[in-house]
Amino acid sequence: MKRFLVTVFLIITLFVLQGTLFKEINFADTVPNLLLILTVSLGLMRGDKEGMLIGFFSGLILDIFSGQTVGLYALILMYIGYLNGGFSKIFFPEDVKLPMIMIIVSDFIYGFCIYVILFLLRGKTDFAFYLKQVIIPEGIYTIVVTILLYPLIMRINKLLEKDEMRKARKFVS
Repeated sequence: MKRFLVTVFLIITLFVLQGTLFKEINFADTVPNLLLILTVSLGLMRGDKEGMLIGFFSGLILDIFSGQTVGLYALILMYIGYLNGGFSKIFFPEDVKLPMIMIIVSDFIYGFCIYVILFLLRGKTDFAFYLKQVIIPEGIYTIVVTILLYPLIMRINKLLEKDEMRKARKFVS
């Protein structure tokens, strides 16, 4: 229950930060994708099922408050969380290279999916423009913020795991 409440708190907090604070300190008119960082990080740490659920609910909150099609961001982030959760078997929390690589790849996939669904299908075919103006600046900003945010997410996850292990030992004793 504690893990669930902490995860809900993280999703809501990062959503609010992404929509308020980071809109004010934007880079090339983009904001970092904090919910993608959370989805990828926790997918890597906790596995595909939790990554998928966290991605779904992170996307759902974006869908609800964006006013666009409900389910689009939920579906994209759900798949991203699931795919990154598949790498949890080769994930070592102290090694930051895999999370950084997976976050940048996931951000590119996320941006490409948004381009295809929201722009290409409506006849806007200038992918190079979208790549230069949105995907690359958002990717750079997201990676910079990941350097600061990932250790915090990792620390929270370790504390939750330690607490769960302590409770499990009490239950067995």
